[in-house]
Amino acid sequence: MMSSGEFCPRCGDPVPERADPLPGEPRERDAVLCDDCYFEDFDLVDAPDRIEVRVCSQCGAVYEGNRWVDVGAKDYTDVAIEQVSEALGVHVKAEEIRWGVEPEQIDQNTIRMHCTFGGVVRDTYREEQVTVPVLISRQTCDRCGRIAGGYYASIVQVRADGRTPTSEEEKRAVEIAEAYVAEREETGDRDAFISETKETADGIDIKISTNQMGGGVAKRIIRELGGHVKEYPTLVTEDSDGNEVYRVTYAVRLPKFTPGDVVAPEDDDGPVLVRSVRGNLKGVRLTTGEPYEAAFEEGETPDAQKIGTVGDAEETTVVTIEDERAIQVLDPETYESKTIARPSYVDREADTVQVLKSRKGLHILPARDDGDESGESAA
Repeated sequence: MMSSGEFCPRCGDPVPERADPLPGEPRERDAVLCDDCYFEDFDLVDAPDRIEVRVCSQCGAVYEGNRWVDVGAKDYTDVAIEQVSEALGVHVKAEEIRWGVEPEQIDQNTIRMHCTFGGVVRDTYREEQVTVPVLISRQTCDRCGRIAGGYYASIVQVRADGRTPTSEEEKRAVEIAEAYVAEREETGDRDAFISETKETADGIDIKISTNQMGGGVAKRIIRELGGHVKEYPTLVTEDSDGNEVYRVTYAVRLPKFTPGDVVAPEDDDGPVLVRSVRGNLKGVRLTTGEPYEAAFEEGETPDAQKIGTVGDAEETTVVTIEDERAIQVLDPETYESKTIARPSYVDREADTVQVLKSRKGLHILPARDDGDESGESAA
């Protein structure tokens, strides 16, 4: 049914007939007003006086809702548009809403948003323009505050068995830690960060934001570089719920030997060039060229003595190849001709070879590319 025409109580003009509300639907209080009087007090858009966008001055994260969010924006115009659109309210009686916004950059921290809204109300198209200033408030997010304050929950200590870790091992350990944390950051984990990397006389310490990530980094280091890890938790405080909070030290112990070392096992079958220390020590026997692998129970550190490294090797002249098992070369120090074991990797046409001189005698190392300290390019 259509309600019969009434007179506007405000101005006395006739009010057009309108459809009655559905059963149970409340009658609109302003339905008795004519269109002119209705639109005198009508606001199509409800807009705030201004909007503040909180931005971290260090990492660029934006505070949204009740948390900091990494948005990856080069500027904050899109962020400002989004927050303005969320803050604006359009009248519930408006239909066929259309709107647009034109940002105006006033200065580095102020953007003026010129918003135009249109909609149909009482079968009449209405349009309004509002301007909302957006203030970019530069602050420090929780994550950057923790980093600046040196916060950490775990320490990964990289040490080595009976030696100091090499500079290459320390560098690689840091790279592994940085890659692990970067992966967590890419998933949106804002608690993922390294607060400090510190060199010590015994190795390197890596301070990491959570215990879980410290354990993950330690496992990745020994997976690649070998060795083992032990955990040492220390109670530091209690949280607001009374739960104990621990700081965990992950003590990574790298193997005694590294790829590129030459060691003499106690089996007296000749020195071994170490190729790998992951799980158990593997290498190549310098007397024969055959593969060597420590017994499982010996693990990564079999009973052996280090007698040199590939970096100690010197080039010398091949005098003659006597047979499949013997070769005659010049001693690089005395230039005397000496007959030594010929491993299978020595080319019959070779004019020179790399030899390591130690208390165990002269031994030929596999050919390697320049810079390949471990000798892993040939066997």
